[in-house]
Amino acid sequence: MTVQDSPTGIETFAAAWEAWHRQKDSALAHEHGFLAVTGLHWLAPDPQRFPDAPGTWSTGHDGVTVVLDEGEELVVDGTAVRGRHRFGVIPERGGVNAVWGDAVIEIAKRGGLDLIRPRHPEHPLRTEFTGTPAYAPDPRWVVTGTYTPFPQPRPITVGAAVEGLQHVYDAPGRIRFRIDDGQALGLTAFNGHAPGSLMVLFTDATSGVTTYAASRALQVEAPGSDGTVVLDFNRATNLPCAYTDFATCPLPPAENRLPVAIEAGEKLPHERRPIA
Repeated sequence: MTVQDSPTGIETFAAAWEAWHRQKDSALAHEHGFLAVTGLHWLAPDPQRFPDAPGTWSTGHDGVTVVLDEGEELVVDGTAVRGRHRFGVIPERGGVNAVWGDAVIEIAKRGGLDLIRPRHPEHPLRTEFTGTPAYAPDPRWVVTGTYTPFPQPRPITVGAAVEGLQHVYDAPGRIRFRIDDGQALGLTAFNGHAPGSLMVLFTDATSGVTTYAASRALQVEAPGSDGTVVLDFNRATNLPCAYTDFATCPLPPAENRLPVAIEAGEKLPHERRPIA
């Protein structure tokens, strides 16, 4: 008996999904999460001051530097710093968080460029957040696929939510699957958060209609010894760029544009819906 055949199984499946979705929205709305970001400031050799962060900021061959005015202070790794402070060279997709009162200043590198993103808990995008709309969970969208690793990971360059920015990721392989015994579909996979796990970025026929146009993401547990993977599209999520213009999220590879409608997972956030 499958989940679809058992009322108890369906209830358990739906309850697990609800708990997952609540946790996901809770993390998004953390006091210093992406909904708290008030600006995306690209750093340059010439010092710049920004309205939502202390000090003047610059970057160069030696990395990121801030010069704090008298009376200004940041806390970095538990230590209060004043005056001039060098954060050094930030690695690609790396970052440092500096505490400023009840705010956090994120210092990061994306697409080879240094930036800061202040995160203020009182930002209206965060305080007025009511949750992410989503399709009702449906076991039909739990799909078994086959993962085939590439002989060597392939570096793939993709665009970003920020115009002109590019990201490069190593793709370890590709996942092939069918939905309801329909046409053969495939997704190029990137490495996931947990060792051995995978992550796919994709668009589909719902993108720009009921779901966010640029991309959705799906985490995939590590393949079995025979390459079997489970794609639970009910857990397809928005990236931060679906909520805020201050994110640098990667776009899917061209081959990950699915020609079918994946009517599962998270929908277009309320924050991005047109005003009637």
